[in-house]
Amino acid sequence: MTIKQLSQLNLKSYTANKSFYPSPNAWEDQVFYFMMLDRFSDGKENGYKDINGNIVSNNGTPSFTPKDQNNAIKTLRDAVEWQAAGVKYVGGNLKGLISKVGYLKRLGVTAIWISPIFKQVSFQDTYHGYGIQDFLEVNPKFGTREDLKELVKLAHENGIYVILDIILNHSGNVFSYDPDRNVNDPVWDGKPYKVKGFNDKTGKPSLPFQKTDPNNPATWPGEDDAIWPVEFQDPSVFTQKGRIKSWDYDPEFLEGDFFDLKDINHGRGDIDNYVASPALKYLAQVYKFWIADTDIDGYRIDTVKHMEKGATRIFASMIHEFAQSIGKEKFFLVGEITGGRRRAFETLEETGLDAALGIDDIPDKLEYLVKGFRNPSEYFSLFRNSLLVHKESHIWFRDKVVTMFDDHDQVRKGENKARFCADPDADKVVLNALALNALTLGIPCIYYGTEQGFDGNGNSDRYLREAMFGGAFGAFRTKGVHFFNEEHPVYQEIAKILKIRSKNKALSRGRQYLRPISGDGINFGLPRKIGNEIRSVVPWSRILSEQEILAAINTDYYESREAWVTIDNELHKEGDYLTCIYSTDKKQEGQRVKIEARNGKSVKITVPAAGLVIYE
Repeated sequence: MTIKQLSQLNLKSYTANKSFYPSPNAWEDQVFYFMMLDRFSDGKENGYKDINGNIVSNNGTPSFTPKDQNNAIKTLRDAVEWQAAGVKYVGGNLKGLISKVGYLKRLGVTAIWISPIFKQVSFQDTYHGYGIQDFLEVNPKFGTREDLKELVKLAHENGIYVILDIILNHSGNVFSYDPDRNVNDPVWDGKPYKVKGFNDKTGKPSLPFQKTDPNNPATWPGEDDAIWPVEFQDPSVFTQKGRIKSWDYDPEFLEGDFFDLKDINHGRGDIDNYVASPALKYLAQVYKFWIADTDIDGYRIDTVKHMEKGATRIFASMIHEFAQSIGKEKFFLVGEITGGRRRAFETLEETGLDAALGIDDIPDKLEYLVKGFRNPSEYFSLFRNSLLVHKESHIWFRDKVVTMFDDHDQVRKGENKARFCADPDADKVVLNALALNALTLGIPCIYYGTEQGFDGNGNSDRYLREAMFGGAFGAFRTKGVHFFNEEHPVYQEIAKILKIRSKNKALSRGRQYLRPISGDGINFGLPRKIGNEIRSVVPWSRILSEQEILAAINTDYYESREAWVTIDNELHKEGDYLTCIYSTDKKQEGQRVKIEARNGKSVKITVPAAGLVIYE
């Protein structure tokens, strides 16, 4: 049923006599997987495994083989076509994602984070989902609300939560300016601009920019025109102040438009006395509806930095209260909060969001530690923000940040976009990056394709958004081949590591310590760079109650490394043993190392070249 009017939406009719899937006890126990829906799967691949592990043979898109690499750029014309395809819809959809729930489950994923699925403006290729035209409809290019409900039901049946990416800050390009100043480029200068009209389905501002009569459907525009639901067809919904030019100037970054997307007016006032606008209340009603109708488990909220904290607090309160009223006690709200860790921490504390997306320091320190160009303490210290919380002791942010290193826009890399595996030989250590992310503090998130070693790079976001299913813009500069290869060594090994994580709460909830090392068993110190590089064993412990698990990576790509590693002095007795429960060198698994009285207590371990070990 198409819903065009919020005032006619009765949420009780969607929640009455309905049981909802409960939230997890602890979100830090989960493993997230983020995909751009348009780039993930179209469901037409051949030779992948279904939910039961059976091979699907439907004479569709074949699986990638090494000889296919660069098959889309053999000529200059081919390369231009492949690049052009990267900024358009390429065909991924909800049915395709449904068909790959088994692939994700066997990988060890327990929470799927999906890019926005809402209906977009029809005259632009906003495949990424951030140009919303109808807040109450699924983008028909992705499927239907019934498809979304089918996905959530199947995911829940397989122990997987579903997180939707949502937008509160802005709508799509739903009207056009008629600027009386800055004529060719209406940039923010603190004052509203004149508006030509709401855009029709062709992008022309042919519709009056005035409030629609919600009680007279005969006056309403077409379903693909303007913006929906009908309550949003009101000029007061928008700030109308032109695009942001200075992304760090307050109030410009709060009031201005994201490029041609249109900023929504949330209200006014300081955080403790904020008065919500009708538009903010409409948005809360919209996103309550999606919970009630589809049984989803959380939201990733886009561009939180660009919203007033008062607006974020009110929205978070309304959504949490509604979710709790239907039994989702820990409905998850994670915010994209740029502007540094201090701003992220303060925003969480003041607004009631559950977690921040770790998009500032964490990806950089994690990626380049694994590659051997950052001191380990730079990464591990990110989780001990005593100065931020104004306390003398450390506070463990195990459930306050969603951590990842590859992502869909890589703001941190400026114009030089590059997945982890774009660097020479980085495919040797991408497993270590995934493991470090999974086995250290925070809620780990895998960006789609990293488990297949995707190496996209270039001067545009498109190169980070390759299609897993092939199509016209496949990974490794291909077309017509898919990448759902469960035999890929990175896929197989991270699946084993995630299984170990799921069985050991210390690896998701435990305290965390970067451990000192020694070459001679006498002189100990934290591993660190020598010159501009570190080629060393990097060990850390996770401790929960009486259990300690020791993990270590080797940042030397080519040689195994040996080191004495300090462990907890009180939890272990001299002469006892730790057992290797995982190694990239399978001969090590099951072997024991003796605990000796060195620097308190220590064990001597060997970590394979570019490898990983886990001991308990």
